[in-house]
Amino acid sequence: MVEVSEKAREDFFSEAQEIIEVLSRNLLTIDELQRHGSSDPSLINEAFRSVHTLKGLSSLFGAPTMGGLAHHLEDVLDDLRLGRVDFDNTVLDLLFRAVELFTKVLAIEKAGGVQPTAAVDELIDQIRRMGATPGPSADDQVNYELDPGILSVLTEYEEHRLRSNIEGGLRLFKLRVRFELATIDRALEEIKEQARKLGEIITYLPTGESGGIETIELDLLMASGHDLGTLVGALGGDNVIIEEVPRRRAGGVSVAPRPMARTAEHHPTGQAPDLVPFEATLAMPNEQLASLRSVSQTVRVDIRKLDHLMNIVGELAIVRGAIARMAERLHNDGHRQVGTELMRLHRNFDRRLEEMQDGIIEVRMVPLGQVFDRLARVVRQISHDVGKDIRLVITGAETEIDKLIVEELSDPLMHMIRNSIDHGIESASERDAVGKPLTGTIALNAFQKGNHVMLEVEDDGRGVDEKAVLERAVRLGKVSPDEVDQLTRAEILNLIFLPGVSTRDSVDDLSGRGVGMDIVKTNISKLGGVIDVHSEFGIGTKTTITLPITLAIVSALMFRVAGNTFAIPLASVSEAIAFDSAGVRQVDGRDVISLRGTTLPICRLDELLGIERSAPHPNRSFAVVASLGTRRLGLVVDQLLGQQDIVIKPLGKLLRDVRGFAGATELGDQHVGMVLDAASLIDEVLVSSDIGLRSGKAGHG
Repeated sequence: MVEVSEKAREDFFSEAQEIIEVLSRNLLTIDELQRHGSSDPSLINEAFRSVHTLKGLSSLFGAPTMGGLAHHLEDVLDDLRLGRVDFDNTVLDLLFRAVELFTKVLAIEKAGGVQPTAAVDELIDQIRRMGATPGPSADDQVNYELDPGILSVLTEYEEHRLRSNIEGGLRLFKLRVRFELATIDRALEEIKEQARKLGEIITYLPTGESGGIETIELDLLMASGHDLGTLVGALGGDNVIIEEVPRRRAGGVSVAPRPMARTAEHHPTGQAPDLVPFEATLAMPNEQLASLRSVSQTVRVDIRKLDHLMNIVGELAIVRGAIARMAERLHNDGHRQVGTELMRLHRNFDRRLEEMQDGIIEVRMVPLGQVFDRLARVVRQISHDVGKDIRLVITGAETEIDKLIVEELSDPLMHMIRNSIDHGIESASERDAVGKPLTGTIALNAFQKGNHVMLEVEDDGRGVDEKAVLERAVRLGKVSPDEVDQLTRAEILNLIFLPGVSTRDSVDDLSGRGVGMDIVKTNISKLGGVIDVHSEFGIGTKTTITLPITLAIVSALMFRVAGNTFAIPLASVSEAIAFDSAGVRQVDGRDVISLRGTTLPICRLDELLGIERSAPHPNRSFAVVASLGTRRLGLVVDQLLGQQDIVIKPLGKLLRDVRGFAGATELGDQHVGMVLDAASLIDEVLVSSDIGLRSGKAGHG
């Protein structure tokens, strides 16, 4: 095993994870295409190259289990891309199993645990049993007037794609394109994307001709079922000349054997170059060669380093506040000119600090598609296991959220998907009996709403049986039998988030153990989010999660209660109003006030948090209206201090499980303020107290 630094190993884990995710996305796309009766051979080739790279990395960084699995999987993908093995559902299932095993092996490798060698050996044995048939020999004829120079540099894969397209009755075309060197990467990708809609680009290489060092010409060999006129109309232009390659009338052009093909195995990086065959680069000017070298514009950054930068930004925000106070004091003490100059510097500092905050937050953002890809694999696997035909529809995968939140979302969403498959989607016979399509649908949707991200998991299954949920809750003592008739429909649905409440009496591999949804709710609450469920029996269920975009740095409303300073994220505050205790009345045992014709539940924050007062309540106080989704709660506080950008820091092991707090923040002058978790407070008061009040239990913790 090669000795490598800890940083190098972290880079390996990060890159290996990216490769596995790319492989997973390719397989999901292949699966979707097969469902619609189409295919894209380039995806299999990309999968082959991904696994080949993973094999090389695993060998370099001393991960023999992953490397061995990648080696055998590479053989299968090589046979698939060269047509020696038919691509069917059995093969696709095997590839998906490999992705799951890769993910597990990588996680264990990172944790330094014991590798699942038995599972790996079993999968490798299945791979070995897959038989491959020899491909066509190099003496087979290609009956087209192709330049022997092009044929001589085709890889084995490109030869296979050329033959497959010819056997499929497609025509061959040569596209001569000219690009500016400065824009070649983008321009080539654009024409490849346009051409992909009309056919398949088999290869591309420089012509060896150039009008100077500023431009380069490439020849693209393309197969298409369209005629020349269609291609010219769609792709032609001043820099694109298209001509059809004529068939030979007799004989043929043989594809001669080559001493070395342009394959990944022979390339020093372990990956076949995308642009230029090695032989063709020998005649290219140095300036053109330099322009073809692709320099990565991205770097991997440990999230802990970003956390450190964010803490520094938080400390600078404290300095910013101190400068503002000093400028105001100088101005009031008669030093107007100095105070004005200091305030001008403060405004400039404030703008730059805000730009820094936005930049760090932007770096932390990742698309939710990273999680959605894993869920798509889960749906495919579980639906096969339980014998249900289920279609997963994903929208909003490009929606971005803080990386730390994404990492914590996987398990809650996984359980919700499992619930939809097991509890929600009916069997084919049940769906047919009620006139539903035999294929069930689970929709996973994400979108940004203000400073929050909304996640929706919706299925068209049987819906929640409210009667069964209520009976189970009563049986477990979660609800008093005397109060059953007083529960609203929303309150009954929220019972599924209580520990032990399940509509299943039997236990299987998926669910029915009475655990899960309570953990889901707890995990979502830890992220500063709330979860709501809506269901129509016989029609389906939709579960909605509301989450903050980031937990790193937030704008917060600062206030005091009984001499203590608190903060609440501004994204969770709809408004703050003057509070008049004379307007308080009780509804269902809870204090409420009227706010513009609506009823607003309220709670005194000192009583909710158990803070002892050394002085009576002030004559003038305020209600901070916290809102998440459709829920609102007025928090009665003593004094409003204004808005401030804060960095939320964890509370530590002893206090991290205390409900109601998201963390702490530095206030300056060696003072610390507690940051309230609006989601858990709303949940504690509006949901827990609903059940608690009706069943005679305390709702406040």
